[in-house]
Amino acid sequence: MSVLLLVILHMLGSLEQFMLSSGRGTAESCVQKLIMAVTGDETAATGDMPAYQIRTPTTTLPQGVVMAASPGTLHSPQQMAEEATRKRELRLLKNREAARECRRKKKEYVKCLENRVAVLENQNKTLIEELKALKDLYCHKAE
Repeated sequence: MSVLLLVILHMLGSLEQFMLSSGRGTAESCVQKLIMAVTGDETAATGDMPAYQIRTPTTTLPQGVVMAASPGTLHSPQQMAEEATRKRELRLLKNREAARECRRKKKEYVKCLENRVAVLENQNKTLIEELKALKDLYCHKAE
């Protein structure tokens, strides 16, 4: 078996032991037991943090290759200003297009309303003429 597999099996066994024994303790003691089970360090039971050594990462990348990072971590202030300007211009362009579309829709809506007004005015005019004709007819019959 490889060393990695042995480590994983050991951690799974430690985790199983932790799960079985953690039913009675507080949350803090459960965390301490978990740290102790995973690291095998007795100082976790007392609450002392074990000392870890931080190693500097070794890279196998060629000299000119840059690793990908989150946006903004490798940018100079000038690049950040250019990015902000580009984003602003893009936002303004999108806003202009949205405003143009809004004005077009508004014109279309107003044109529809004007057409409706014209139709209703014609109907009103026709109804008024019909009413006059009926009144004249009624008045002539009454005489």
